[in-house]
Amino acid sequence: MHIAVAGNIGSGKTTLTSLLSKHFGWEPHYESVEGNPYLHSFYEDMRRWSFNLQIYFLNSRFRQIVKIRESGKKVIQDRTIYEDAYIFAPNLHEMNLMTSRDFDNYRMLFDLMSGFVQAPDLLIYLRASVPTLVSQIQKRGREYEESIRLDYLKRLIQRYEEWIESYDVGKKLIFNVDNMDFMDKPEDLGIVIDRINAELHGLF
Repeated sequence: MHIAVAGNIGSGKTTLTSLLSKHFGWEPHYESVEGNPYLHSFYEDMRRWSFNLQIYFLNSRFRQIVKIRESGKKVIQDRTIYEDAYIFAPNLHEMNLMTSRDFDNYRMLFDLMSGFVQAPDLLIYLRASVPTLVSQIQKRGREYEESIRLDYLKRLIQRYEEWIESYDVGKKLIFNVDNMDFMDKPEDLGIVIDRINAELHGLF
């Protein structure tokens, strides 16, 4: 079984992935952040490094999905391969931070890869406003994220909402996390767990 957690930068994906993996006994697969050779450079010069970063993520997530399906285990994944292709890469292209040549190349590669991947059995989307995202980003204190612009986050929110609205390749659950705290409020985590159980196993 493959569960995936989707959401904007700072929406709480990694925290929820960790908590759900412990509760259900699912194997967690996290986004490749710390070992990413392009992330720091990207935030310093988005136009120069956008294509390199997106190709790195595409490769990393494709390998993750192949590994997940081959393992036969129950896995929860932090961010999906779809988010790069439908949200981050098109947003960079629209902002003139990725050339049309690079974007077209990226999309052709994604279209090829997507034919070999299976959608998650359940997608969990964390909806968050800009103030929530900014608060979470500041709280975790990653130096390279300090330069993220508000208009960049707003554009991502718009694309996320368009994507989740049209997402139809599998089951999905949506949580508005502006007023939720999975880490410090067990009742909030309990709401998520109850809805996941209902979606996966039905109501008894």
